[in-house]
Amino acid sequence: MVNEFEQLTAGDLVMASAVMLESNFKRTVLLMCEHNDQGSLGFILNRPMEIKVSDAITGFDDVDVPLHMGGPVQVDTVHYLHSRGDVIDGSHEVFPGVFWGGEQEQLSYLLTSGVVSPFEVRFYLGYAGWASGQLEAEFEEGSWYTTAAKKDVVFSGEYERMWARTVRSKGGDYHYAANSPELPGMN
Repeated sequence: MVNEFEQLTAGDLVMASAVMLESNFKRTVLLMCEHNDQGSLGFILNRPMEIKVSDAITGFDDVDVPLHMGGPVQVDTVHYLHSRGDVIDGSHEVFPGVFWGGEQEQLSYLLTSGVVSPFEVRFYLGYAGWASGQLEAEFEEGSWYTTAAKKDVVFSGEYERMWARTVRSKGGDYHYAANSPELPGMN
């Protein structure tokens, strides 16, 4: 069997395994934005919050979309993924068509003027991060699965079904994991 961690790169999706019970990551799908010998950083894609971006971030008064919980690290910071690296200066391409960050004031203006649609951007409170070797150890324990990211998954609004669909897309025995109950003992 291929060691999924050895294949992991920025731009991959990382899904919590069916046996992951840790509350911050249970049944989550993350986009890995950085992965190198120093560590890894990503954002949870399927944890929208009750609060809207317009209520939480100064300068984004008309952005009436949910703020997402990006992860348990530095929850006093805001990050964003978007598909408009062509017009947002300072953007970092994570994989073709999906970008991370860029000039926040410029993004605010582009959203207000309608050049960028709120549906082309996802805002995250905090991030998920791992020190060097930490994520590898979690992969070895069987806590994570990985697959190549797709733009339609990153910007999907189907949060409730994202984990099962993404795990199932790996095929084979992953179909069983995707259909497993959240609490196996309650089967």
